[in-house]
Amino acid sequence: MNTTIAGAIDLAKGVRKGLGSLSGLGVILCPPFVSLAAVQQAVQGSLIKVGAQNMHSEASGAFTGEVSPLMLQGICDYVILGHSERRQLFGETDSLVNRKVKAAFQNRLRPILCVGETLEQREGGQAGSVVVEQLRVGLADVVAITGLVVAYEPVWAIGTGRAATPETAAEVMGSTVLDTLRSLFGDAADHVPLLYGGSVNPGNAAGFMAQDCIHGALVGGASLQAPQFVEIAQTTARAKGLG
Repeated sequence: MNTTIAGAIDLAKGVRKGLGSLSGLGVILCPPFVSLAAVQQAVQGSLIKVGAQNMHSEASGAFTGEVSPLMLQGICDYVILGHSERRQLFGETDSLVNRKVKAAFQNRLRPILCVGETLEQREGGQAGSVVVEQLRVGLADVVAITGLVVAYEPVWAIGTGRAATPETAAEVMGSTVLDTLRSLFGDAADHVPLLYGGSVNPGNAAGFMAQDCIHGALVGGASLQAPQFVEIAQTTARAKGLG
């Protein structure tokens, strides 16, 4: 919940200018609902895509203040679902996230499904089981996962300045996340982009992107400064051998 509409436009333009001719890298900007249309216009004609930060699972109805998947059609391609702040602050459950994921697919939106454990769960040895449950329930009754993106965001590393080590992130993403997706969807799991989120910044991005099982980043605070976001994108492109 940052930026005004004018600020979001300036930020999007700054990212677009900073990326220049960089190609081959998927870049998605996810502004607040009120700025989606303006940001889409600001990046039109570039390779940058736009995503929403959340959505309701129903197409319409008496849900004052909510935004439905139908409302997002035509102004964004992606939608973040199950973000840790939605789970922690607004009580979103795995089953609710599942309804949103299915609604996204049904409405031709690409879900960025977020999973991750709290510090208490990690210290209690439950990190793996928590992530597995979030994936299994979050993707229940989903038949095809074309377009799915999964972001691993350990809750204890979000907004705390305490990022997970690249090795810790790779252990969860390369085994727990990928193995669970393979058990559910077979070889299709190997085509799902896996993002790491949790205090990613220009100083630590290279370490994360050096891991084969980490394909990109879900950037939080660093995305509010165009130069920082662009630097992370450039670091990712170099690490993955992209143009």
